[in-house]
Amino acid sequence: MAPASLGQQHNGAQLTVQPGGLTLAQLRALWQQPLPVALAASAQAAIAASAAAVQTIVARGEPAYGINTGFGKLAKTQIAHAQLAQLQHNLILSHSVGTGEPLPDALVRLVMLMKAASLARGHSGVRPVVIDTLLAMLNAGVLPLVPSKGSVGASGDLAPLAHMTLALIGQGQVRWAGRSMAAIDALSAAGIAPLTLAAKEGLALINGTQVSTALALHGLFLAERLLDAGTVIGALCVDAAKGSDAPFDPRVHALRGQPGQIALAQVTRALLAGSAIRQSHLVGDERVQDPYSLRCQPQVLGACRDLIAQAARTLLIEANAVTDNPLVFADTGEVLSGGNFHAEPVAFAADTLALAISEIGAISERRIALLIDSTLSGLPPFLVHNAGLNSGFMIAHVTAAALASENKSLAHPASVDSLPTSANQEDHVSMATFAARRLAEMADNTASILGIEWLAACQGVDMHQPLKSSQALQRAHATLRARVPFYAEDRLFAPDIEAAHALVLDGSAADGNRALLARLWAD
Repeated sequence: MAPASLGQQHNGAQLTVQPGGLTLAQLRALWQQPLPVALAASAQAAIAASAAAVQTIVARGEPAYGINTGFGKLAKTQIAHAQLAQLQHNLILSHSVGTGEPLPDALVRLVMLMKAASLARGHSGVRPVVIDTLLAMLNAGVLPLVPSKGSVGASGDLAPLAHMTLALIGQGQVRWAGRSMAAIDALSAAGIAPLTLAAKEGLALINGTQVSTALALHGLFLAERLLDAGTVIGALCVDAAKGSDAPFDPRVHALRGQPGQIALAQVTRALLAGSAIRQSHLVGDERVQDPYSLRCQPQVLGACRDLIAQAARTLLIEANAVTDNPLVFADTGEVLSGGNFHAEPVAFAADTLALAISEIGAISERRIALLIDSTLSGLPPFLVHNAGLNSGFMIAHVTAAALASENKSLAHPASVDSLPTSANQEDHVSMATFAARRLAEMADNTASILGIEWLAACQGVDMHQPLKSSQALQRAHATLRARVPFYAEDRLFAPDIEAAHALVLDGSAADGNRALLARLWAD
């Protein structure tokens, strides 16, 4: 068996977990690549005190939910002291009922990090060894196979977190060293002892919003990339259509006062600055106003930026939260049952991200339609010479339209749904896990739409030669042209679209303009 060091390659500096102090930059970094993770030494006292409080309750024998009672509707059933370990073990087995494709490794890393950080705040009653084991697995790259479906986002993400916990106790499956295998084998090879859960620990591990939050963070980070790409590609489209830069005048946006709109206009104007294409039609252009998809980009994409920023604030709070139940307050010895596991804030954040992702794609599709319409763009029909013999971008636009339409359906809010579970004990749920899970599909759709627009905008700019766009937009043009040549005549088009889609999705559309685009996200 390969040594543990081969299980996961670490390519960055150590990430130190300060409970309650995770940053978006840290979360984004671990999402992008494996990193060594360590717990701040200052967390140990609170963890130990919380675990001691649970042991005191166990010793007294007084009923306390989740410690020496059944769960959910079975909370009135008290469990004998000798059966407490079996209670926690049974809990994990019975709750491991997830289905669907396993979560990607990047999301599992986030789940494990946030669960460890939450437990380390010292209100969950777990022993230090629980957190140590979780982080040891993360650092060794022993990543539980966590099914993506089966949570309603209340009482925590019970089923997916149970599958995560299975691996900690040496059961279930994991990914390690690039392949799936039995958790017990991977733990043995990595030199990690499987856990035997003590009172409260199983419940603490499976109660919480970490899976829905990880899914929503995945959507957030992709939405940030989409907005960056949409801003650059939208500006390139303005030049391709010989649009005006007057709608981006800062005075217009100052009068409205919306921060995202102001930032978007500023960045777009900077992207267009120095364009010879723009200079060529300052005088004698018969058009009085551009279509909305060109001139209203600050209003639309700026509003998307504000939704993304709002969701980021909510999700960062949630990533640092203690969301299991019951909660242990070691200073008073109290154990309080509450409802922090209800993921309504995550569901709302995911629903707003869905709106933003859908609208970034929707306005992009409209710009593609504009560019292929020679009566609006002034470019050759369907952006190809010898149209008729060549169909050019005709059906590529149909693909964009199909994806934009799909996103409209997927953008329907998930948070307005609720289906009672656990014999009506859990009678209102958030559906946050689905709300967040569908963001990846929506982002993939929008990346394809933006990729098609990028191809179309570069095609239009090329047709204005020898006139050139601004230096900033020439960099965006060069990024695409390094992968996809000019469309001179009909050819197999799908590989071009896939190449552009991949560049959008991995953030490469921002290459060469990252410092400029950073202004979008400045508070």
